[in-house]
Amino acid sequence: MPNDLHPDLRLPPIRALRAALNTPGSHAALIERVLVASTGPAAAHVYTERFADSARAAAHAADAALAAGQPLAALAGLPVSVKDLYDIAGRTTMAGSVLRAGEPAAEHDAPAVARLRAAGAALTGLTNMSEFAFSGVGINPHHGTPRNPADAVVARVPGGSSSGAAVSVALGLAVAGLGSDTGGSIRVPAALCGLVGFKNTQSRTPTAGAFPLSFTLDTVCSMSRCVDDCLIVDGVLAGAPLAVTARSVRGLRLALPQTLLLDALAPDVASAFERTLSRLSEAGAQLVPLALSELDEIAQINAPGGFSAVEAWATHRRAMQTQRERFDPRVALRVALGEGVSAADYLTMVQRRHDWIGRVEQRLAGFDALICPTTPITAPAIADLLVSDEAFFKANGLLLRNTFPINFLDGCAFSLPCHSAGSLPVGLMLAAPAGHDAALAGVALAVESMLQAA
Repeated sequence: MPNDLHPDLRLPPIRALRAALNTPGSHAALIERVLVASTGPAAAHVYTERFADSARAAAHAADAALAAGQPLAALAGLPVSVKDLYDIAGRTTMAGSVLRAGEPAAEHDAPAVARLRAAGAALTGLTNMSEFAFSGVGINPHHGTPRNPADAVVARVPGGSSSGAAVSVALGLAVAGLGSDTGGSIRVPAALCGLVGFKNTQSRTPTAGAFPLSFTLDTVCSMSRCVDDCLIVDGVLAGAPLAVTARSVRGLRLALPQTLLLDALAPDVASAFERTLSRLSEAGAQLVPLALSELDEIAQINAPGGFSAVEAWATHRRAMQTQRERFDPRVALRVALGEGVSAADYLTMVQRRHDWIGRVEQRLAGFDALICPTTPITAPAIADLLVSDEAFFKANGLLLRNTFPINFLDGCAFSLPCHSAGSLPVGLMLAAPAGHDAALAGVALAVESMLQAA
């Protein structure tokens, strides 16, 4: 039966944790507890490499600053995990694969990693992921699959591609997990594991030093336990915090899309979503049905392989031609979709997407956010997807169905947990066009507060 994410392992929100870590050695003690827990059975396959020594050093530096009465940086001495997609100086970036073994080590930390270090974060290690970030499921045949902590009986997928990042936070091994989001890779695992995920506007955070899946769609972002934590980390990653204005649920104008995003919801997702809509309406939010038929155009615009496949083929074409047997076979199938797509077809896809974004932004004008379930299903069992390609690709398509349009829009979005205690996690997605991150954050804080008041 489902359980509630091992409450004994939860970490409090960052601000509360910072207030609690007010005695000599408290940061070091926290990191030791986290490092021990990261080697336990619940954390199997979460990390591909651990950074025990550097994490301890960051904790001791935070304790020393505290003892000296110095102000602490935003994440000083707090455990943060890093998806195995980011360059770490002196290490080869593996990106969840085995194909990159022997490639040159990175000369510098990725900017996202460097900014976390500068904010004092105790980086605990590199987290597991779908190979080359090309799956919303989170299964990895090379390094194993982290088990979703939300179910104590059935081993369920954590969601991907930021699978280890999600489980590290869900188990209380990190206050935040640095991941990435190309088609939903932050929001999907956040939704399936009962966390908050924030996909910012792509241009807000530097993508340099992150192994690419799609140059067009890749976004550097993170997941945590609450909206405020996501905003703290986002401020670090972006180099400046968002200027967020507090909002009330009363008066929010929310677009309820009638095309695609509400189709064929699993019963538990539909129930959680309808319950949330009822509470929003009772609290004074205005829920406005919106046809948004433009969502039906995505499949056609993206048809010549899709941005992810075409751009992944450009990255991996030599390996696909000489070492295809070393890829995760399911990833290889998706990369191969980009083979043979002409430059003319690709440029047409770019131009049509640009036109589509302009039209959708006009449709969403006047709304505070678009609202829908983050995923139309809850986390499937790992075993079911291991044995069947058909089941795997069906689940992968469903898990990414609602999140991908926001990447296609170059929008921003939050996923908030909206399920009842004791049930499998369900995510609520709030989304807006590019550049509306601060306004959307105010909406997310208001909706989160309403959900937590239950």
